[in-house]
Amino acid sequence: MNDAATHFASSQGGTPADVGKYVDRTAIEAAEILPGLRFQPVIGTNALLNFVSYEPHSEAPLHTHEEEQIVLVLEGELHFHVNGHDRVLRPGDVVVVPPWVPHGAHTLDVPCLQVDFFTPARETLRRQAIAAIPGSSVQCS
Repeated sequence: MNDAATHFASSQGGTPADVGKYVDRTAIEAAEILPGLRFQPVIGTNALLNFVSYEPHSEAPLHTHEEEQIVLVLEGELHFHVNGHDRVLRPGDVVVVPPWVPHGAHTLDVPCLQVDFFTPARETLRRQAIAAIPGSSVQCS
């Protein structure tokens, strides 16, 4: 583990890739991908964060993709399936989904809010984010 001085050093060199920005998630129009399943993606330079809202009895079908995905449940309850294993996730639970690993999720009687982190940015969500939030971010300067 790094010590604080190393971890928070400001003289490590390099060139900033961008100026940084604040994003108001409430200003991002949620796109309903399937009935009861809504996405609110936020794009970075090399990564993507996606807020996913599930209504009760909704589903993200079993699928794969080339990006690594980390899932964090914020609210509610989510029945998650990854690589042949099922688990009920609750607030604070995390799943790491490597590239090309089959996974999916669904809710029963309880809604759920989760956050997905993708690296690199998942292209389908990146395009959605660009279309949904033009001009809604505030640059840091």
